[in-house]
Amino acid sequence: MAYPCRSGLPLAGPRVSGVSILPPLPPSLSPRVVLYTRPGCHLCDDARKVVEKVTVDLGEPYEERDITADPEQLRRYLESIPVVEVDGVQVDFWRVSEDRLRAALLG
Repeated sequence: MAYPCRSGLPLAGPRVSGVSILPPLPPSLSPRVVLYTRPGCHLCDDARKVVEKVTVDLGEPYEERDITADPEQLRRYLESIPVVEVDGVQVDFWRVSEDRLRAALLG
């Protein structure tokens, strides 16, 4: 599990063999924004830029999840990534809109 941060990169923490040993965040502390991606996805790269810009502007952390790390997420999102959720609700996919994401966070 990635830990939320404004840069989109996981926060540094204690590591064992390259794996973070930090416990998962409780749901009450989980970021409102989740970006589902996979390696080699150029639309995911574009979406990451949009999500990072909006979340930094609004002071909201976000979490990026690689769908290839979880068979259920891979099955669910393979044909629609990148996918952005706010508060557990999908707000965008493929071409992520800055306006839609901002509205979802402010609404």
